[in-house]
Amino acid sequence: MTAQPKQHNQNTYVDAVIALYLKLPDTPVKPSYNDRLTATGFFAQAIPLQTIEAALLLASLRRLSRPDNQPSLSPVRSLAYFAPVVQEVVSSNLPDDYLQYLRLKTRSFVSI
Repeated sequence: MTAQPKQHNQNTYVDAVIALYLKLPDTPVKPSYNDRLTATGFFAQAIPLQTIEAALLLASLRRLSRPDNQPSLSPVRSLAYFAPVVQEVVSSNLPDDYLQYLRLKTRSFVSI
């Protein structure tokens, strides 16, 4: 019976990660089974949601701020696309207000 609260927390975490992912530009309308597995992997690594959000926004901003003379990127098809940036943010020591900066910067490109 003690596994139930952890499972509930995992489901809540996975749902939150998926919601953040689906709000980004150029991502699918619905998550795949593999997207949920990737989010579950982030949970297993105990990566805070704020770190996930920062990584998703950072990667998305990198995509959005490409020079106009560069070819367009194809849409993101999987949450796993963001995994390297998640690991980059995990290993970085970002300033406390960096997530807020990323949120504001992203709003200048799209309405999230």
